[in-house]
Amino acid sequence: MIAWLTGSPQIINNYLMIKTKGGVGYKVMVNDSVLNKIKENEELSLFIFSYIKEDRFELYGFINESDLRLFELLVGVTGCGPKTALGISEAGSKAIIEAVQQAQVSFFAQCPRVGKKLAQKLIIELKNKLGGLKDLDLTPKSAVYNDAKEALLGLGFQENELDNILSQIEVDEMKTAEVIKLALKQLKN
Repeated sequence: MIAWLTGSPQIINNYLMIKTKGGVGYKVMVNDSVLNKIKENEELSLFIFSYIKEDRFELYGFINESDLRLFELLVGVTGCGPKTALGISEAGSKAIIEAVQQAQVSFFAQCPRVGKKLAQKLIIELKNKLGGLKDLDLTPKSAVYNDAKEALLGLGFQENELDNILSQIEVDEMKTAEVIKLALKQLKN
């Protein structure tokens, strides 16, 4: 298993080719933030995650070890393969850890190849490993709640902020317009 590569980088069609001093070239999958930091023909060292299956052998590269460790945690979640994990890792370690700790489903759901169920699964499974400050609310929301939230999202408010405010409002006995008015008042403050 390959754990570390040092060599001369070449960018070819959105992946990286690392040519070692021995003349061997390794195709390494990296996210865009890594690609942007690379200067061709200037020696580069990467931490490597080796993905081996019966029909493929792929290498995924990271500039620092903490990014590699987070990637390994993401891949350890059932349903999150290495390509999906690489897409998520584009957001950066700090943002990912914060999204898990704050149970931000919308953060993960906006990543490529990640739907709402996988986003919830990532939060649930990584919460114990990364620490959770907020519990994930999996209870179904009422139609009034969902309609009000959609309307406020359409006005440009952030989903995290809306979830916070709407959870404080007793929407069960209210009309959608009333919920929106109350939420706007709280958002204004």
